[in-house]
Amino acid sequence: MAEKETTERVVITGMGIVCPLGHDVETVWQAMVAGKSGVAKTTIFDASTFPTTFSAEVKDYDFAKYTKNPQLHKHSNRGSGFAIGAAVQACKQAGIDIETGEPTDGIDRSRLGIYLGAGEGSVDNDVFFGAIVEAWDTDKSEMDWGRWTEVALSRMSPMRELEQEPNMPAAHIAMLTGARGPTRSCLTACAASTQAVGEAMMIIRRGKADIMIAGGAHSMIHPLGLTGFNRLTALSTRNDSPETASRPFSAGRDGFILGEGAAMLILESLGSAKKRGAEILAELIGYGSSSDAFRVTDMHEQGRGAIQAITAALADAGISERQVDYINTHGTSTTENDSIETRAIKAVFKEEAKNIPASSVKSMFGHLIGAAGAAELITCVLAIRDNIVPPTMNLNDPDPELDLDYVPNEPRKMQVDVAMNESFGFGGQNNVVIIKRYEEK
Repeated sequence: MAEKETTERVVITGMGIVCPLGHDVETVWQAMVAGKSGVAKTTIFDASTFPTTFSAEVKDYDFAKYTKNPQLHKHSNRGSGFAIGAAVQACKQAGIDIETGEPTDGIDRSRLGIYLGAGEGSVDNDVFFGAIVEAWDTDKSEMDWGRWTEVALSRMSPMRELEQEPNMPAAHIAMLTGARGPTRSCLTACAASTQAVGEAMMIIRRGKADIMIAGGAHSMIHPLGLTGFNRLTALSTRNDSPETASRPFSAGRDGFILGEGAAMLILESLGSAKKRGAEILAELIGYGSSSDAFRVTDMHEQGRGAIQAITAALADAGISERQVDYINTHGTSTTENDSIETRAIKAVFKEEAKNIPASSVKSMFGHLIGAAGAAELITCVLAIRDNIVPPTMNLNDPDPELDLDYVPNEPRKMQVDVAMNESFGFGGQNNVVIIKRYEEK
């Protein structure tokens, strides 16, 4: 028997972000409104021989400035390091104590949970590949596993290898906050952090937690990540103009930009937020999830999974299509995604589809993979706060078959009370979240 949901409303009381456009919410938001790009030549490793030589890196970032005890987190992979900064920002805004033996915020740590869409961490590439080279038997053209054991066990750090596990960002956040409530991770590719937010909302609705730290963290800017996406021909190869290579909904789009980062939101029952006197930034009202059940890398041609997730989110929110003011699209800049996402929006919203602004901020900070959905949900909260819809940049040659209002190249000042965030992941994972301006009832 399904658990009965409460009637408790769920609100957002804190946000934090670390991404290619900056290391805090306001810096990132101002960059988006200004249409700035976080894309440049890859510097994390030498990518000069790859088909794609650029990415959207997080630059000049040090997680140690966010914690009193950086030694506890010294083995963090890049994703975990980003998660620490984003989580600390979100908790501070929400009034949640960090790194205190005896918290004074009045929050029951057994009812403070974590739900992240966090990707796998990368291996220590130099050591790992070096061990492979040394253990390769050239005469037999095979691995000498005895030599591998000797080399790997002497050089590879067990803590660094442990950091490959996708639950590590949640573990670091738990150490920072003392959270002992429901703690979960999902790894549903590009839809992961939207799923994390949606399911964290459901946990609060069911009365299993008062507060959930929800979001995502990921970095795949490493040789294996770049190789895999290049082999899939999913990445742009516009090496002559990296900053304009992400071109969602354009006729000349040729793939997405590999990015990295973390984004965290504090979800809270309305009762808890009021009791604590926390500032309410927005209200979560709807969540829809589905699977395409189609192919591993391709979306269903008619967008059936996306349609199902959008329809489910609207039903959960109890609103009609006409009440949505803004759609933050998945908008990857791949030929397939942009066409099928547009088709799905038109199938659900029908004659209203062309009247709803639908932009893609991946045109500016790239594709953050597991962290993408949460970063874009923060964009929705800010759009409601400031009544500004961020633009889809580099949309200079619109695809004539894609005829929605994609807010090309300039932000738009308009009333935004209800916003929908869409995320669609490899493997056919579809997750949609709807938020609204908070109002007393």
